[in-house]
Amino acid sequence: MKVAIYCRVSTEEQHADNQEKICKEHCKRNDIEIYKVYKDVISGSTSSRPSFNKLLVDMRTYKFDTIMVSKLDRIGRSLSHLISLFEEFNKRKVGFISLTQNIETITASGKLQFHILAAFSEYERDIISERTKEGLRYCKKLGKRGKDKTKRSNKGYKDRYK
Repeated sequence: MKVAIYCRVSTEEQHADNQEKICKEHCKRNDIEIYKVYKDVISGSTSSRPSFNKLLVDMRTYKFDTIMVSKLDRIGRSLSHLISLFEEFNKRKVGFISLTQNIETITASGKLQFHILAAFSEYERDIISERTKEGLRYCKKLGKRGKDKTKRSNKGYKDRYK
């Protein structure tokens, strides 16, 4: 087995080192060859990610046969996006391993577990979005402004609600 490891964090303040360490240790324990480690610093809800796009290009040229992540939500949180990815993985006979959820799409039970966890990941993302919108509406009601995520700022937390 030759794996491509994918690690993703959402912000520059976060680090993917622990995700990479978990995957590499698993590979070492199980004598699995690592093709390459791909890392992105970008939101999981974004379907176009530079390193992930490179991983897909390498997958389509059969440079590895399995994709490994530390956790399912690193690869994406949208159920429709995950399903389309996994359809392509299956078509190309590329396996998928999520270590913390113990998912291996090579088995029938692993495929079932993937579908269940993907649905929960999407549900979690939707709940977070609803809570954020609710918080912003509450701030607006109080005459305060929430942080606009489309405009990145170097201002600290205290400056967000002027």
